[in-house]
Amino acid sequence: GGGGGGNGPRGPGGGGGPRSLFPTVAAAFLFGIGAGVSIDSAINLDPNNIATREVIDQMAPNKDICLENGYSAMVMDTRVFLSLNPFNVYIGQPEVKPGCVMRQANWRVLENRNLLSSREVSQCQQTKSTFGYVGDINGSPEVSCIYHSEDAENQFLRDPTKALMGDGVQPQRTRLPSETNSPLNSYQPPE
Repeated sequence: GGGGGGNGPRGPGGGGGPRSLFPTVAAAFLFGIGAGVSIDSAINLDPNNIATREVIDQMAPNKDICLENGYSAMVMDTRVFLSLNPFNVYIGQPEVKPGCVMRQANWRVLENRNLLSSREVSQCQQTKSTFGYVGDINGSPEVSCIYHSEDAENQFLRDPTKALMGDGVQPQRTRLPSETNSPLNSYQPPE
């Protein structure tokens, strides 16, 4: 008769069936996902690739003082040249540096190092701004009164169609008078 022996391809001693293949495929699949995630999310400390907040924190000047009293930042310095005759705007190559933005409650850190005068503090307080610096706080850092924009937008997190500076979509082209039913179509300049 047929069946019952238990030694067939799907029996206890047969192996090689679909049930024994599933754990192997599942393990390989999970291993592949794990390897892909670990390779993709590896922290890259190459200064040409700043992709995470952690890298910016590590690059902050006097990072322990900065992170305790403020926020690490990327500071972009650039120059804008404006000529009036003829009217032109020229922009210099931007330079990005690591910096620190101090919380308003922690300005004393800068004052105690004689990096701020009482006049500078008073002027910065009038505009409800704060201070930021670039360079070693124990040396001669560049300290600036900086405005905190409450309206600053991160379009990666918000709806870009509501952006103040543009939504990434070209505006509709303005039609020339010759393309409309404008009275200017029949205008002839005097000769």
